[in-house]
Amino acid sequence: MKVLLRNDVKGVGRRGDIVDVKKGYFRNFLLPNGVGLEANPAMEQQAASMRKARDLRDAATRAAAETQREVIEKATITVAARAGANGRLFGSVTEADIVNAIRTATSVSLDRHAIVMSEHLKEVGTATVQANLFPGVVATVTVEVVAK
Repeated sequence: MKVLLRNDVKGVGRRGDIVDVKKGYFRNFLLPNGVGLEANPAMEQQAASMRKARDLRDAATRAAAETQREVIEKATITVAARAGANGRLFGSVTEADIVNAIRTATSVSLDRHAIVMSEHLKEVGTATVQANLFPGVVATVTVEVVAK
């Protein structure tokens, strides 16, 4: 069944796409949630305008993410945490701590899910983490953990 998506649906398509889905998926999920409409030949122009608006919005968001990446990569982010005499932290520095430090240092607000770390930082020193700002725009953040 051909469906015009009104919003992005993970694993199915993006706003303005005309996709093939099962009738039950359309009837039980897409239609009741207002996410999709049954496509007909007259909707092609509507789909094209939705895709154009989506592309313009994505371009503006990508440009903003590029600007944020430049600001974040220039700054050294400092996080103060309680540590023992040997440099080991009491606890750890998490994604939320790094997001708060970035917000304080650069006025750039991120979601904690944007920060990618293999594991939390547990020692005093310098570490590098990734921040996914937009698909294809990744900032490398230098985090310096200091003892309080």
